[in-house]
Amino acid sequence: MSLVEDLRTALVGTRFSAHIHHFAVVDSTNTQLIAAAVEGAPEGTVYIADEQTAGRGRGGHSWVSDPDAGLYLSVLARPSVRLREALMLSLATGLAAQTAILATACVRVDLRWPNDLMIGSQKVGGILVETSAGSGSDAPLHYAVIGIGINLNQERFPSELYPLATSLRLVTTKTQDRQAMVVALLRALDHELTLLEDDAAAATDGKPLLERFTASSDWVHGRRVQVPEQGGYTGTTAGLDAHGFLLVNADDGTQRTVLSGGVRDVL
Repeated sequence: MSLVEDLRTALVGTRFSAHIHHFAVVDSTNTQLIAAAVEGAPEGTVYIADEQTAGRGRGGHSWVSDPDAGLYLSVLARPSVRLREALMLSLATGLAAQTAILATACVRVDLRWPNDLMIGSQKVGGILVETSAGSGSDAPLHYAVIGIGINLNQERFPSELYPLATSLRLVTTKTQDRQAMVVALLRALDHELTLLEDDAAAATDGKPLLERFTASSDWVHGRRVQVPEQGGYTGTTAGLDAHGFLLVNADDGTQRTVLSGGVRDVL
Protein backbone atom coordinates (compact mmCIF):
# COMPACT_ATOMS: atom_id res chain seq x y z
CA MET A 1 0.00 0.00 0.00
CA SER A 2 1.06 3.60 -0.57
CA LEU A 3 1.61 6.12 2.20
CA VAL A 4 -1.71 7.77 1.38
CA GLU A 5 -3.60 4.48 1.48
CA ASP A 6 -1.97 3.51 4.77
CA LEU A 7 -2.82 6.86 6.32
CA ARG A 8 -6.42 6.77 5.11
CA THR A 9 -6.87 3.37 6.73
CA ALA A 10 -5.21 4.41 9.98
CA LEU A 11 -7.22 7.62 10.23
CA VAL A 12 -10.69 6.19 9.68
CA GLY A 13 -13.07 7.84 12.11
CA THR A 14 -11.31 11.22 11.99
CA ARG A 15 -11.93 14.24 9.79
CA PHE A 16 -8.58 13.61 8.09
CA SER A 17 -9.09 10.21 6.47
CA ALA A 18 -10.66 11.09 3.12
CA HIS A 19 -8.54 13.78 1.46
CA ILE A 20 -4.83 13.07 1.96
CA HIS A 21 -2.30 14.26 -0.63
CA HIS A 22 1.39 13.28 -0.64
CA PHE A 23 4.09 15.27 -2.44
CA ALA A 24 7.70 14.33 -2.99
CA VAL A 25 8.71 18.01 -3.19
CA VAL A 26 6.65 21.15 -2.67
CA ASP A 27 7.51 24.77 -2.00
CA SER A 28 5.34 24.94 1.14
CA THR A 29 2.48 22.70 2.19
CA ASN A 30 0.77 25.72 3.77
CA THR A 31 1.08 27.81 0.61
CA GLN A 32 -0.35 25.05 -1.56
CA LEU A 33 -3.16 24.19 0.84
CA ILE A 34 -4.22 27.83 1.20
CA ALA A 35 -4.63 27.96 -2.59
CA ALA A 36 -6.71 24.78 -2.43
CA ALA A 37 -8.81 26.18 0.44
CA VAL A 38 -9.65 29.26 -1.62
CA GLU A 39 -10.86 26.94 -4.37
CA GLY A 40 -13.14 25.11 -1.93
CA ALA A 41 -11.07 22.15 -0.72
CA PRO A 42 -13.02 20.20 1.92
CA GLU A 43 -12.58 20.18 5.67
CA GLY A 44 -9.92 17.71 6.71
CA THR A 45 -7.74 17.95 3.60
CA VAL A 46 -4.15 16.96 4.41
CA TYR A 47 -1.00 17.89 2.46
CA ILE A 48 2.18 16.04 3.44
CA ALA A 49 5.57 16.45 1.75
CA ASP A 50 8.88 14.62 1.82
CA GLU A 51 10.67 17.92 1.21
CA GLN A 52 9.83 21.62 1.16
CA THR A 53 11.87 24.13 -0.81
CA ALA A 54 10.31 27.22 0.80
CA GLY A 55 8.97 26.08 4.15
CA ARG A 56 7.56 28.89 6.25
CA GLY A 57 7.39 29.51 9.97
CA ARG A 58 5.56 32.07 12.07
CA GLY A 59 6.50 35.72 11.66
CA GLY A 60 7.92 35.23 8.16
CA HIS A 61 10.74 32.96 9.29
CA SER A 62 11.86 30.14 7.00
CA TRP A 63 11.62 26.50 8.06
CA VAL A 64 14.48 24.19 7.07
CA SER A 65 12.87 21.15 5.42
CA ASP A 66 15.55 18.60 4.57
CA PRO A 67 14.48 15.71 2.30
CA ASP A 68 12.91 12.79 4.21
CA ALA A 69 14.27 14.02 7.56
CA GLY A 70 11.24 15.68 9.07
CA LEU A 71 7.49 15.86 9.14
CA TYR A 72 6.15 18.61 6.89
CA LEU A 73 2.38 18.65 6.97
CA SER A 74 -0.58 21.01 6.64
CA VAL A 75 -4.26 20.38 7.29
CA LEU A 76 -7.36 22.33 6.36
CA ALA A 77 -9.88 22.95 9.12
CA ARG A 78 -13.17 24.79 8.96
CA PRO A 79 -13.96 24.98 12.68
CA SER A 80 -17.04 26.71 14.01
CA VAL A 81 -15.08 29.42 15.80
CA ARG A 82 -14.73 33.18 15.45
CA LEU A 83 -11.73 35.15 14.27
CA ARG A 84 -11.06 36.33 17.83
CA GLU A 85 -10.57 32.66 18.80
CA ALA A 86 -8.08 31.87 16.01
CA LEU A 87 -5.12 31.77 18.41
CA MET A 88 -6.82 28.84 20.15
CA LEU A 89 -6.11 26.75 17.05
CA SER A 90 -2.37 27.16 17.53
CA LEU A 91 -2.61 26.27 21.22
CA ALA A 92 -4.77 23.23 20.46
CA THR A 93 -2.33 22.07 17.79
CA GLY A 94 0.54 22.38 20.25
CA LEU A 95 -1.28 20.13 22.69
CA ALA A 96 -1.92 17.60 19.91
CA ALA A 97 1.75 17.61 18.90
CA GLN A 98 2.84 17.20 22.51
CA THR A 99 0.53 14.17 22.85
CA ALA A 100 1.72 12.60 19.59
CA ILE A 101 5.43 13.02 20.31
CA LEU A 102 5.09 11.55 23.77
CA ALA A 103 3.17 8.58 22.37
CA THR A 104 5.54 7.81 19.50
CA ALA A 105 8.97 9.01 20.65
CA CYS A 106 8.48 8.79 24.44
CA VAL A 107 9.72 12.38 24.76
CA ARG A 108 7.88 15.22 26.50
CA VAL A 109 8.16 18.41 24.52
CA ASP A 110 7.49 21.76 26.14
CA LEU A 111 5.15 24.28 24.52
CA ARG A 112 6.71 27.70 24.09
CA TRP A 113 3.79 30.06 23.60
CA PRO A 114 2.24 30.19 21.14
CA ASN A 115 3.63 27.78 18.55
CA ASP A 116 7.03 26.25 19.33
CA LEU A 117 7.76 22.67 20.36
CA MET A 118 10.80 22.66 22.62
CA ILE A 119 13.16 20.15 24.20
CA GLY A 120 15.16 22.08 26.75
CA SER A 121 16.41 25.22 25.06
CA GLN A 122 16.22 23.74 21.56
CA LYS A 123 13.35 23.80 19.10
CA VAL A 124 12.18 20.46 17.70
CA GLY A 125 9.05 21.66 15.91
CA GLY A 126 6.79 24.54 15.08
CA ILE A 127 3.24 25.42 14.13
CA LEU A 128 1.95 27.97 11.61
CA VAL A 129 -1.79 28.69 11.52
CA GLU A 130 -3.09 30.87 8.70
CA THR A 131 -6.76 31.84 8.62
CA SER A 132 -9.37 33.53 6.48
CA ALA A 133 -12.44 35.23 7.90
CA GLY A 134 -14.82 38.11 7.38
CA SER A 135 -14.23 41.53 8.91
CA GLY A 136 -14.43 42.06 12.64
CA SER A 137 -13.30 39.92 15.54
CA ASP A 138 -16.70 38.20 15.77
CA ALA A 139 -16.62 37.05 12.15
CA PRO A 140 -16.66 33.26 11.71
CA LEU A 141 -13.58 31.66 10.20
CA HIS A 142 -13.86 30.66 6.56
CA TYR A 143 -10.97 28.27 7.03
CA ALA A 144 -7.74 27.65 8.90
CA VAL A 145 -4.67 26.05 7.37
CA ILE A 146 -2.59 24.51 10.14
CA GLY A 147 1.02 23.79 9.25
CA ILE A 148 3.14 21.55 11.47
CA GLY A 149 6.85 20.86 11.13
CA ILE A 150 8.67 18.38 13.38
CA ASN A 151 12.35 17.51 13.20
CA LEU A 152 12.34 13.73 13.19
CA ASN A 153 15.57 12.24 11.87
CA GLN A 154 18.00 15.09 11.23
CA GLU A 155 21.48 14.13 12.40
CA ARG A 156 22.96 17.60 11.99
CA PHE A 157 21.90 21.20 11.41
CA PRO A 158 23.51 24.24 9.78
CA SER A 159 26.02 25.84 12.14
CA GLU A 160 23.79 28.86 12.74
CA LEU A 161 20.93 26.59 13.88
CA TYR A 162 22.89 24.03 15.86
CA PRO A 163 22.51 25.70 19.28
CA LEU A 164 18.83 26.44 18.63
CA ALA A 165 17.43 23.29 17.00
CA THR A 166 17.39 19.57 17.60
CA SER A 167 15.61 16.48 16.31
CA LEU A 168 13.90 13.56 17.95
CA ARG A 169 16.60 11.26 16.58
CA LEU A 170 19.35 13.32 18.20
CA VAL A 171 17.48 13.32 21.50
CA THR A 172 16.48 9.65 21.55
CA THR A 173 19.30 8.17 19.36
CA LYS A 174 16.52 6.22 17.59
CA THR A 175 15.18 6.55 14.06
CA GLN A 176 11.66 7.98 14.13
CA ASP A 177 8.77 6.52 12.13
CA ARG A 178 7.20 9.38 10.18
CA GLN A 179 4.01 7.49 9.35
CA ALA A 180 3.41 6.59 12.99
CA MET A 181 3.98 10.22 13.95
CA VAL A 182 1.52 11.47 11.31
CA VAL A 183 -1.18 9.07 12.49
CA ALA A 184 -0.69 9.95 16.16
CA LEU A 185 -0.59 13.67 15.37
CA LEU A 186 -3.71 13.76 13.22
CA ARG A 187 -5.69 11.61 15.64
CA ALA A 188 -4.70 13.92 18.49
CA LEU A 189 -5.44 17.02 16.42
CA ASP A 190 -8.86 15.71 15.41
CA HIS A 191 -9.61 15.24 19.12
CA GLU A 192 -8.38 18.72 20.03
CA LEU A 193 -10.39 20.39 17.27
CA THR A 194 -13.50 18.54 18.39
CA LEU A 195 -12.95 19.73 21.96
CA LEU A 196 -12.44 23.29 20.70
CA GLU A 197 -15.67 23.20 18.71
CA ASP A 198 -17.52 21.70 21.68
CA ASP A 199 -16.18 24.51 23.87
CA ALA A 200 -17.36 27.09 21.34
CA ALA A 201 -20.82 25.52 21.20
CA ALA A 202 -21.00 25.50 25.00
CA ALA A 203 -19.92 29.18 25.15
CA THR A 204 -17.01 28.42 27.48
CA ASP A 205 -14.83 30.96 25.61
CA GLY A 206 -12.04 28.41 25.34
CA LYS A 207 -11.40 28.26 29.08
CA PRO A 208 -10.86 24.46 29.20
CA LEU A 209 -8.27 24.68 26.40
CA LEU A 210 -6.45 27.57 28.08
CA GLU A 211 -6.32 25.62 31.34
CA ARG A 212 -4.90 22.54 29.61
CA PHE A 213 -2.32 24.56 27.69
CA THR A 214 -1.27 26.34 30.87
CA ALA A 215 -0.81 23.01 32.64
CA SER A 216 1.21 21.64 29.71
CA SER A 217 3.62 24.55 29.20
CA ASP A 218 6.51 25.70 31.37
CA TRP A 219 6.37 29.10 29.63
CA VAL A 220 2.99 30.38 30.75
CA HIS A 221 3.69 31.18 34.42
CA GLY A 222 6.80 32.38 36.20
CA ARG A 223 9.20 32.29 33.25
CA ARG A 224 11.74 35.07 32.82
CA VAL A 225 11.45 36.15 29.19
CA GLN A 226 12.49 38.81 26.76
CA VAL A 227 9.90 40.09 24.29
CA PRO A 228 10.87 41.90 21.07
CA GLU A 229 7.61 43.80 20.48
CA GLN A 230 6.66 47.22 21.94
CA GLY A 231 10.27 48.31 21.65
CA GLY A 232 11.53 45.23 23.48
CA TYR A 233 11.29 44.45 27.19
CA THR A 234 11.92 41.78 29.78
CA GLY A 235 9.64 40.39 32.45
CA THR A 236 8.02 37.34 34.00
CA THR A 237 5.16 35.44 32.37
CA ALA A 238 1.85 35.72 34.22
CA GLY A 239 -0.62 33.44 32.45
CA LEU A 240 -2.92 33.73 29.45
CA ASP A 241 -5.71 36.21 28.91
CA ALA A 242 -9.24 35.18 27.90
CA HIS A 243 -8.26 34.99 24.22
CA GLY A 244 -5.08 32.96 24.75
CA PHE A 245 -2.55 35.79 24.55
CA LEU A 246 0.42 35.68 26.91
CA LEU A 247 0.58 38.11 29.84
CA VAL A 248 3.95 39.33 31.06
CA ASN A 249 4.69 41.33 34.20
CA ALA A 250 7.32 43.61 32.73
CA ASP A 251 10.31 44.75 34.75
CA ASP A 252 9.03 48.34 34.57
CA GLY A 253 6.05 47.39 36.74
CA THR A 254 3.42 47.18 33.99
CA GLN A 255 1.58 44.10 32.82
CA ARG A 256 1.71 43.68 29.07
CA THR A 257 -0.02 41.41 26.59
CA VAL A 258 2.19 39.67 24.02
CA LEU A 259 0.44 39.71 20.67
CA SER A 260 2.91 38.38 18.13
CA GLY A 261 4.98 35.68 19.82
CA GLY A 262 8.74 35.59 19.77
CA VAL A 263 9.22 35.28 23.54
CA ARG A 264 12.61 33.94 24.51
CA ASP A 265 14.44 33.11 27.73
CA VAL A 266 16.31 35.98 29.36
CA LEU A 267 19.97 35.26 28.75
